[in-house]
Amino acid sequence: MSKPTDAEIEALLVNGLRNQWYAICPSQFVADKPVSLRRCGYRIVFWRESSGALHALEDRCPHRGVPLSCGILMGDRIACGYHGVQVDKNGVAVSVPGAPGGKLEGAKATKVFPVLERNGLIFAFVGDDTLAETPALELPEELTSPEFSSFPCYAEWNCDYRYVIDNVMDPMHGTFLHKQSHSMSFGDTQAEFRIRDTAAGFVFEKANQRNVNFDWTEYGNTAALWLRLEIPYPKTGGPGGNFHIIGMYTPIGDNKCLAVHWRCRKVSGWERDTWRFLYKNRLEARHWRVLEQDRVMLEQCDPDANKHESLYSHDTGLARLRRVLRNEAVRQLAALSEVGGRVA
Repeated sequence: MSKPTDAEIEALLVNGLRNQWYAICPSQFVADKPVSLRRCGYRIVFWRESSGALHALEDRCPHRGVPLSCGILMGDRIACGYHGVQVDKNGVAVSVPGAPGGKLEGAKATKVFPVLERNGLIFAFVGDDTLAETPALELPEELTSPEFSSFPCYAEWNCDYRYVIDNVMDPMHGTFLHKQSHSMSFGDTQAEFRIRDTAAGFVFEKANQRNVNFDWTEYGNTAALWLRLEIPYPKTGGPGGNFHIIGMYTPIGDNKCLAVHWRCRKVSGWERDTWRFLYKNRLEARHWRVLEQDRVMLEQCDPDANKHESLYSHDTGLARLRRVLRNEAVRQLAALSEVGGRVA
């Protein structure tokens, strides 16, 4: 078996690892019409039945390749607007009006993307030919425990999704880029870092500083790649202790990605209501200003900026995560080669 080339590895990574759940868009993006979105190297059509049930297929009719999203919704299927071929939620061409009884009719000819909705977002599973079953989506406790309340912050940025991952895996940038923030204006401009392994990944943290600034980031992969961090909040930030952020990042294509950050606090009862009111009325705008600083910086980088780096100790976390992703890409390419498959 030949070793994957650098070009093959990059071709996989630029569109995201396979066999992962990816955040796609806010739930309200998909209503009563089919919606076509480019994600992870695919063009995907999302639609709902009248019951609200959500479905997703590759946005390509198996007859002539035109977008199914230009067709007509018929419950759990879409009728292509070009020649009327009906493709159901399982990717099967159930009706071919122009050639009834032909080889296309009854064939599973369109890629299916398992979908679900959690925490205000639509998620899709992007798999390859090596998995027989779709794994469950496991998210951090901030998004699953009733002890937490959260808001999703969704944005689309004009940069490689890996630049956003690098940014979040770099706690030291908070001390510099975000030093005017009401919650990141403290802490040393120098720090000793360490890496601590976890069951799902690892934590990159300042060895001698905690609950001062942006002091650590955790990488986890639970059939979905996510990053987690905490920022200590002053009392003016309301109840709930530290401010938790869960981030997920999805490639769109052409040097574009989506970034969703859930802003979470551990609150209950009247404190939950107080914090949610305070967030929408006072804090959300401040958080978007911090995100804007990141967006502007990353969008100004050339696509090959990471080829011209001189990394040092503060960058150990992002360097390790890059190796993790590359090693997983090599493993996936080798597994695909064994079954005679290829990356779409």
